[in-house]
Amino acid sequence: MPETITPAVPPTPPVPLAALLAREDLGLRQIAGPADPGTVVHWAHTSEMADPYPYLLGGELLLTAGVHIPRAAERGTYFDDYVSRIVAAGGAALGFGLAPVHDTVPRALATACDRHGLPLLEVPPQTTFSGVARAVWELMAQARLAELRRVTEAQQSLAAAASRPDPVPSVLRRLAQRLGGHAVLHGPDGTAIAAAGHEPARGVREALAELTGVVRPTTGRTTGPTTGRTTGGPLPASATDTLGSTHLAVYALGAGEGFVLGVATPRREPGDHTIASVAAVLLSLLTGEHRSGTGTARSSALVRLLLGAPPEEVAPLLGAGEWLVVHARPDRQAPPGSRLGPDRVGSDRGGPHDAVSASALGAALGSPLVDVGRNVVRVLVPAGRDPEPQPGWTLGVSAAVAPRDWPAGDTQAARALARARATRARLLRHGARPALADLVPRAEARAHARTLLAPLAGQPALAETLRTWLSLHGSWDRTAVALDVHRNTVRQRIARCAALLPADLDDPDVRMELWFALRQD
Repeated sequence: MPETITPAVPPTPPVPLAALLAREDLGLRQIAGPADPGTVVHWAHTSEMADPYPYLLGGELLLTAGVHIPRAAERGTYFDDYVSRIVAAGGAALGFGLAPVHDTVPRALATACDRHGLPLLEVPPQTTFSGVARAVWELMAQARLAELRRVTEAQQSLAAAASRPDPVPSVLRRLAQRLGGHAVLHGPDGTAIAAAGHEPARGVREALAELTGVVRPTTGRTTGPTTGRTTGGPLPASATDTLGSTHLAVYALGAGEGFVLGVATPRREPGDHTIASVAAVLLSLLTGEHRSGTGTARSSALVRLLLGAPPEEVAPLLGAGEWLVVHARPDRQAPPGSRLGPDRVGSDRGGPHDAVSASALGAALGSPLVDVGRNVVRVLVPAGRDPEPQPGWTLGVSAAVAPRDWPAGDTQAARALARARATRARLLRHGARPALADLVPRAEARAHARTLLAPLAGQPALAETLRTWLSLHGSWDRTAVALDVHRNTVRQRIARCAALLPADLDDPDVRMELWFALRQD
């Protein structure tokens, strides 16, 4: 006999069996098995198989009309074997339909259900199995709606608590009220900073404090006797456990500062995890860097700069060591059918950047020091963090510079960004050996490019074809593939460029000058 399986519960709330029995329109009646108010049903399934085990997932109300029952079933072990297989598969209850096969529920079936602890329901002739299944889904929908309403009300309540003058204690009090338990905030060192709610049972505080070690980042982590977690590896965002009848849960706050929210409840209700997660997000904001002193340090640095302090004196408030200056431009694609060609994507004609996107970029680069300009986003990043390409952005990164050389780093990042955009690179870093573009002031280079490429103005297809053709060393076939056009179209466009410019495109000096100009455009 296989071991009893654990039901593979669906992402919908279960239905208490008592709620089905209370439906007068169904007329169901329990005639055998335990009358446990905690019995729940996850779905309804109809089967006339003599051995339904292979077809059950667990948690079902199995419905049958007894078609599979042989004539001599009352004298053998048929019913005992049948019920034991349902229990082994994790079935929640058995519904036996009266008519058209049987007028009454077999007595041996009721005896077997009593023996194996499986609730047995009598389904009257006027109640169809599809009607029972529909009632199960209706009760599930009602339970889901009630859960969503409970979560929504809790979200509003927690948000209101976060706006009070004492936000952290208020959020903990409101969370404990909503969950009917105990809530505690643990600091980075593991001590309880604030707590609210019912006084927990003996040992719960210690168990919660120990459970926080599963999600708290520590240096040189080793395997613990209770957590079994080994050194290294990603930390979970939450963890759960039980102590007797008390349910324990902990949630890591923020991006690794070490604060942990602990919750202890006498029972686990649908929506509890979502409500606690909302509280964790709010507490993450309340215990974040703007309340831990870093935000104050940045404000002090700004005030001192405005009052005339030199950068090298202000920089220690932001962090020790050298810095990288990052310039970023978003990748903006012209909408289909517009007159903006690929060569004008992200041009200076664009509007101001989205401050939320810019802040997200700073977070991805590991720095909150973000300046949102009209044509560029600038981020000041500690040199110990190596910027990586970011989806949707083109980046230019300076060399590591001391605070007194921040202006020079700003210039380096601007030049690196210009080269990245010209070469269609996702990220370029300032090199020790300057390129030709670094030797020519940007304004002069752009003015020269506008003059040289003026005959192509208003014809983005020609400019993009010339750019691609030059980048592929004059290959007609590769250019046609890159632009998804016919090779004759490439030839016609290049011939048109040669006539408009006018220029000998077979001359390497001419090609070099045009390539330089196209990179500035």
